[in-house]
Amino acid sequence: MLKSAGRALAALLVSCSPALAQPKEILLGALLPLTGPAASIGIEEQQGVQFAIDQANAAGGIAGRPVRVRFDDSQGKPDQAVLAFNRMIDLDNVPVLITAFSSVSLAIAPLATRREVLVVNPAAQTDKLETASPFLINTIPMVRHEASVLARFAIDKIGKRTAIIYENAAAGIDGRNDFRKYFEQVGGTVIAEEPVEFGQTNYRSTLLKIANAKPDFVYIAITQSHETMADQVGQIANFPVSIGNTFSRPFFGHASTNGWYQTAIQSGYPDAGTLAAFKKQFGTADMGFFAREYFNATNIVLEAAKSVLASGGTLSGPSLKAAVLSIKTFDSPIASITFETNTALRPVEILQYRGAERALVETARPAQ
Repeated sequence: MLKSAGRALAALLVSCSPALAQPKEILLGALLPLTGPAASIGIEEQQGVQFAIDQANAAGGIAGRPVRVRFDDSQGKPDQAVLAFNRMIDLDNVPVLITAFSSVSLAIAPLATRREVLVVNPAAQTDKLETASPFLINTIPMVRHEASVLARFAIDKIGKRTAIIYENAAAGIDGRNDFRKYFEQVGGTVIAEEPVEFGQTNYRSTLLKIANAKPDFVYIAITQSHETMADQVGQIANFPVSIGNTFSRPFFGHASTNGWYQTAIQSGYPDAGTLAAFKKQFGTADMGFFAREYFNATNIVLEAAKSVLASGGTLSGPSLKAAVLSIKTFDSPIASITFETNTALRPVEILQYRGAERALVETARPAQ
């Protein structure tokens, strides 16, 4: 009886041992706007994160460990983001979280500090993110960096009188304040400004007020509903040429925005094989800016995780943060990113919408 019981136990242990020997997974969190007015951007960001995870797992994981990401939906709203952040930490204890949108990132920053969770921001640009938390790193320059480049270009090439349309939220307010500051520093004048709300869909009265002010150009700082605004611009005769920063990318491709300008963080494409694999996996015609940036930022997190594990450390917010700042420079076909501070500086391009292309007009490197 005892011998048979012993043999049964031994057999059970042998049958279970492969499962017990499986390496512990690496878990990341991603808090993105997957529903609501910013969902189209959030889905693109999600694809970039997932693609990086899938590529890493196809190559054997990180230090032999499989990687998994838990997505949660912020809807682009700070209150929803706080709830989702707490769910991720309380239920899954994620050490690092990839985020999106300035208001969301600012809302969770104090929670990240208190709970020592590393937050990685690949796209939000409000200046406040530079000092929001010691556990927040930005893989993209801030609004002020783009504004300084764009203001110099505008005064030299477009005109000295501007009107401003800005979103009444963190990134939009920073966009207005920064552009006004740098534009006035180089001799420009702001003759009118109008706020709009996040999620707004009717811009006609705002656009008419701005057009009636007769500026040389309009500076627009909004983070969503670009297509709607572009359609309504097309209903106003002789609306002034407009300019904006990286947020303005969705304005491209509309007849009403032909000739407009935007700054853009210099962002390249992965190699041809990787690009083709992305298009095939997600059924897309391109790997857009947000997909590339979130793919690249996820790879930065994974490289930091690999460094921590190679040194025998435990994956945590503090250890991952220390690894990012220790590695310091992350080179890829998408970007060369160096962290002198918690915010990376990268070249800024000025693009003009010319028919079916965004034509490169100028490249500048902003000061720290």
